[in-house]
Amino acid sequence: MVNTQWGAFGPRIGFAYDLTGSGKTIFRGGFGAMYERIQGNDMYNAGPNVPFSSNVTFSNVSLDNPTQFLVGGPPATAPITVANITGLSVNRYKLPVVYQYSAGIQRSLASRTVLAVMYVGNHSRQQNYYSDINLPDPSNILGIIGPDRLQRNNLNPYLGFGSINMATDGANAHYNGLQVDLNSQIKQDLSLRVFYTLSRGYDPTTAGNGGGDLGTVSNPYSAWLYDVGRGGYDRLHNLSFNFIYDIPFMRHSSSALARTLVGGWEVSGIVTIESGVPYNVTLSGGQAIPVDLCNPPGTACGNYDQGSNGVGGTNRPDRAGSIVAPHTKQQWATASGFAFPTPGAWGNFPHNGLEGPGRDNWNLSLFKNFMINEARGSHFELRLETFNSFNHPQIQGISTGWDGPNSTSFGVPNNFFPGRIIQLGGKLSF
Repeated sequence: MVNTQWGAFGPRIGFAYDLTGSGKTIFRGGFGAMYERIQGNDMYNAGPNVPFSSNVTFSNVSLDNPTQFLVGGPPATAPITVANITGLSVNRYKLPVVYQYSAGIQRSLASRTVLAVMYVGNHSRQQNYYSDINLPDPSNILGIIGPDRLQRNNLNPYLGFGSINMATDGANAHYNGLQVDLNSQIKQDLSLRVFYTLSRGYDPTTAGNGGGDLGTVSNPYSAWLYDVGRGGYDRLHNLSFNFIYDIPFMRHSSSALARTLVGGWEVSGIVTIESGVPYNVTLSGGQAIPVDLCNPPGTACGNYDQGSNGVGGTNRPDRAGSIVAPHTKQQWATASGFAFPTPGAWGNFPHNGLEGPGRDNWNLSLFKNFMINEARGSHFELRLETFNSFNHPQIQGISTGWDGPNSTSFGVPNNFFPGRIIQLGGKLSF
């Protein structure tokens, strides 16, 4: 169903250069092009197309007389089934490719300490997305979502069909990051590893913070471009470090009791301090239809259906001012900084434009090995471990459905990472 492409040239180039000749300062870099195979799901999704699947659904009728409602109702009539089609664009289905590149310095600061500073980037092209191509003229959207309630199926260019979702390989994404890595053993007591990343990633994926395939675009009139924004895994700052410290106190005491009970303890930790992931603000509902447009005029006739704009899209609000962010565990952001777009239009707030809460998490442990039999190597290990040791409130999710400037649920945290957990354990090895 697609044209075979044989020109997937994927070179790998890497180098390492000793800048000083002493082996202590190395300049490293590399480049590679990686391709993805044509995925089978786009073919399989076309399997249920008409004429292979089409159905009419009746409710509250009997099998021997499906035209009569069971409870004395009028005769049931079969609705006209408007078929949807899923296909792929054979002329816009190139092999997805990712170009990856890096360059940086690795420096030996001491006999057991190495510092690396790297620039890392990638650029992906021809990424997969689905977009509806059976769309009415944009000038008809207001008539579909407004008081006229025009039927979209009467306005589609391919009459007799509903949506025609076309799989296309054509979206782009990119990532750029500064990565710092310090690996050190300070004397024999402390082992330390520190990672820091300053980065930005932009892509058009609509799969949320988990990344993944793009799926169906939010605005079918602009294809994937309306969804370009911060990637689901994007974090501006990401600091993580781990350590193991052999506490020297009373380690060589002349008292056997002090050495056994007080000396020889170790403390370790894994610490994560990072910026929040982005959240996508979606528009639900719509503003009220002016009563002078209703039929008869002067009577209320509901709201515009701005959430989907009548074409199965996922709309976003307009940005109306600064986003007030209390950044508390009761309210992360307020709804007052947004507004309904003009009826029939698509909101201008960026995709994944709301930054969520970051994390400050410390997992610490204190442990000691008590020797039982040195010849056999048998010992007893006692461990005290704490997770989220300082009991920082860590928000895991917030509500991002916006239904008006007075929304009470928008920006409210709806999930939290666990609070402090303390556990005491022992392990006998023999």
